[in-house]
Amino acid sequence: MKICRRNFLASASAAALTPYQLIGAPSRLPKARFAVHPFVEANPKAVFIRPTSVPHKMDEAAKLKEGIAFAREVFVPSDDPNAIPISHRIVLKPNFTSVRNKRPHEENWGTGTDPQFYEGIVIGLKEIGLKKFHFVEANTFHSWNYRGLADINDRQGIEVNEPDRRPRNFRDGYEMTWTKVPDPVVYSHIPHYAPVNEPDTWLLNIAKWKSHGMCMTLSTKNLQGLVVKPYVRFCPGWQMVTGVPDFMKENIHPEVERRVNSFFDRHVRMGYARYQSKDALGPMNQEIWAHKTCDNTQVLNPGLSIIEGIYGRDGDGFGVGNDYLTNMLMFGKDRLRLDMIGMWLGGHEPGNVNLFRIAKERGLLDTFNPHEVPVYAWEGGRPVRRPLSSFKRTPLETYYLSRDGEPKYHLVNEPFDYDRIKI
Repeated sequence: MKICRRNFLASASAAALTPYQLIGAPSRLPKARFAVHPFVEANPKAVFIRPTSVPHKMDEAAKLKEGIAFAREVFVPSDDPNAIPISHRIVLKPNFTSVRNKRPHEENWGTGTDPQFYEGIVIGLKEIGLKKFHFVEANTFHSWNYRGLADINDRQGIEVNEPDRRPRNFRDGYEMTWTKVPDPVVYSHIPHYAPVNEPDTWLLNIAKWKSHGMCMTLSTKNLQGLVVKPYVRFCPGWQMVTGVPDFMKENIHPEVERRVNSFFDRHVRMGYARYQSKDALGPMNQEIWAHKTCDNTQVLNPGLSIIEGIYGRDGDGFGVGNDYLTNMLMFGKDRLRLDMIGMWLGGHEPGNVNLFRIAKERGLLDTFNPHEVPVYAWEGGRPVRRPLSSFKRTPLETYYLSRDGEPKYHLVNEPFDYDRIKI
């Protein structure tokens, strides 16, 4: 029997999916290398927003189609000697967050990257000759098959990491890659699960558009899940800095308390919003999380970061919250700039969020004003420059640093004077 494109795609996708047509699918003969779309590569400080056409968040065929279409538009075969060889191992980092309640599955679908969109991207990458895929995640091994994600990895032949490690594994370097942080505040060295940061690998970051205790989780935080446990615990404040297990202490910056407190005291003096919050996940926890995240950001270089927003979610990032059909994808080369746009479109003001200001202070951003980020609508596979204000905002409430008298779930949208406050 002759295997045509349509038969191949149908066999590669879930057996339960409704048959569908990929209208206008381009012919993409594999070449020795591949690349991200040349316009995206040429504009690494830009953010791109692509609409999707999914009628319902549980429409598997429509979401799979959007993943394949995205891959076909954004990843291209290449003869450029500087492009990525198709022999490279592709490290995939979707958001695989667990669910912490007993609500019906459909009500919790937005807690992680959509499974069919994820599978569609893998199918699209296979079309251009890529064969070696690795899924990497530190967290919630027990729930990896929520939404069928483990089944997808099995079906597509994706290698999956083992998340648990013993103290002796850190001494032996068992299936982990250590990287020195160039300008550390908390971590002087960070371990990631192999093959992250190994030669001949290429990292694809596929985050979810959802609220979280750090305001929104998005693409920068999504890469936290590549860090080996227990180093992956960025959120508990001093407990996981000065109170770490003995085998971690040599990789904590020796002047961490002085450095973190110096940043924190300066931010309080500058009058930044929400530094008086009494939340359990309070201002110092947020400060430490942002510094660990900036340490991690320095040593990871994804080839592309994506925020899947076919449907967005408000709430706490886990079992509390609701999904909203928003039908868009955001992507770009600079994940901090991408997340600034994702925050703004979620109804928040990035200047009020610790991460972006601290990243600017530490030289990882040249602006934390979302209106200074070039934004393009991705229309029919082509970028069209648009003002940020032309895109629809969807309020996604969060429990980030509540103020006195404020509801637990709220928008972090107080005005921020970007012209007055320069870092």
